Amino acid sequence: MNPYESMVERRTQLVFPEDANVLGSLFGGKAVAMMDEVGAILAMRACRKAVVTASIAQLDFKEPIRVGEFVEVVARIVKVGRTSVTAQVELWAEEPASGRRRLSTAGSFIFVAVDEHGKPTPVHD
Repeated sequence: MNPYESMVERRTQLVFPEDANVLGSLFGGKAVAMMDEVGAILAMRACRKAVVTASIAQLDFKEPIRVGEFVEVVARIVKVGRTSVTAQVELWAEEPASGRRRLSTAGSFIFVAVDEHGKPTPVHD
């Protein structure tokens, strides 16, 4: 079994008015930033090195997340290369009163491990 397969990083927070667009739903850019941050934490924990975002592939916005709802970011490692870590990152919305959850956004994030000079370095020494 790949030791990275079981690695998961999660973060939950409440969506406030300052996080929303004029329609009362979470800004797309804010959603992507949250996903990127949680994915990067996962990648850094996997390789114990600094990482940078190299690519975001197939980012799909499926459902809006409204002010007052919980948003949970879930990141899982799907591939580890020589200098890169690929994470599947999902953004879930949850209605606080009912607990009903729905997938809002999903994407694949590729992070590259870097050394102290910002140059790609092997994920493992």
